[in-house]
Amino acid sequence: MIYITRRERFCAAHKLHREDWSEEKNEAVFGYCSNPNWHGHNYELYVTVKGTVNPETGFLIDLKLMKNIINTEVIDKMDHKNINLDVDFMQGRMASTEIIAMEIFHVLKPHFEHENVQLHSVKLYETENNSVEYFGD
Repeated sequence: MIYITRRERFCAAHKLHREDWSEEKNEAVFGYCSNPNWHGHNYELYVTVKGTVNPETGFLIDLKLMKNIINTEVIDKMDHKNINLDVDFMQGRMASTEIIAMEIFHVLKPHFEHENVQLHSVKLYETENNSVEYFGD
């Protein structure tokens, strides 16, 4: 078993907020992350796939293909967007880093399976000090 990780970056805005809560409760629970005017991050996304090396190519997966899958399915949809409002796979979901990482995993998994590799994990850095890693269900 071999693992390959690809890093991509995107900038996006989001807000942590529950419509069924008062502004006071949202602020008490989410702090400045519940700012009514949103806030943004420069995210770093690490996608790791695993499998066996193809003896003909010496690759687990062509890294150009891996980059294309990640960019088409995630980065193009999220970069310079509002995660709460603009990202199709985040509609109706809390835009916490944990949920974002989980949804990215669910979006990417079938595309890598189609290429005969397994999606091992998605690691998402919201800041240089805060990250989430998800390994699937």
